[in-house]
Amino acid sequence: MSQELVMTAAPQSLAGEVAIVTGGSRGIGYAVVELLAAHGAAVAFCGRDEAAGREAQARLAVGAGGDRIAFWPADVASEADVAALAAGCRERFGPATILVNNAGVNANFDAETMTEDEWDRFFGIDLKAAWLGAKHVLGGMRAAGRGSIVNVSSLHGFVTLEGFFPYAAAKSGLVGLTRSLALDYGVHGIRVNCVAPGFIRTRLVQDSIDLNDDKAAAEQRMVRGVALGRIGDPAEVAHVVRFLASDEASYVTGASLLVDGGLTARRAG
Repeated sequence: MSQELVMTAAPQSLAGEVAIVTGGSRGIGYAVVELLAAHGAAVAFCGRDEAAGREAQARLAVGAGGDRIAFWPADVASEADVAALAAGCRERFGPATILVNNAGVNANFDAETMTEDEWDRFFGIDLKAAWLGAKHVLGGMRAAGRGSIVNVSSLHGFVTLEGFFPYAAAKSGLVGLTRSLALDYGVHGIRVNCVAPGFIRTRLVQDSIDLNDDKAAAEQRMVRGVALGRIGDPAEVAHVVRFLASDEASYVTGASLLVDGGLTARRAG
C-alpha cells in the first residue's frame, strides 16, 4: 500500500485531539503531522525555517484534515518560542492533548575540541527542547486528566558507532526523560513514550548517501546490517507515533520502541 493510500484511508481515531509536533516541516515530523491530521486531530507544528514551514503547510492544506493544520515558526531551544507555540495552539485549536517532540539535529564533535557554546546549542535542540515542550503542555493535560507525549529519539539512544559524540548522549537522554515523565505523570492519566528510528529516508540520511560517487553502493552498505534490507520511510515511523499517541496504546507508557527494520536485533561484534 502506498504512503498516499495509507494517509487518505485513515479512520478518524484521533477526532477531537489537539496535537503539537515540533520539527514538522520535513521528514518524519512532516509525515507525523500529515498522519495525525488524517486521523482527525488538529495539529500545530513548528520549525525554525519559516519558508519551509509555510511551504509544508500549503502542501498539507490540500490533504485530509488540511484545514486543521497550522504552522508556527519557532526555535525549540527557546522557552519563549515554545511557550508561544503552546499558547498559539490553545488559542487556535484548544489545549494540546498530544505532544510529539520530533525536532532535532545531527552533530559530530570531538569531545576535546567541542566548545561549551556548541554543547549548549546542540543539547538545547536535541534534549532540552523535549523538556520545554512537555513543560508547556503538561498543565493542560493534567487539567484534562489525560494526554500523550511521544519523544523521537534514535537507535543511537541504544547502540551507536564511533564518531557520534554527542548525538548518542542526547538521544539516550530522551530515553531517560521518557521514563521519568512517564513515572511522574502517569497518575494524571498522561502517557509518555519514545520511538527510536533507524535509517529512515530523510534529508539527512539522503545527504549522507549523496556524498558518495556510487550512491547505490553507499545505500547498500548502509542497510547491510538491517534485517529488512532497506531504508525505512518516514510514514512507517509516523504510524508508530500515531499508535502511541492514540487510545489504542492506552496501557503503554514509559516505553521506547525501536523502528529500525531489525538493525539492532543483530548480534553485536
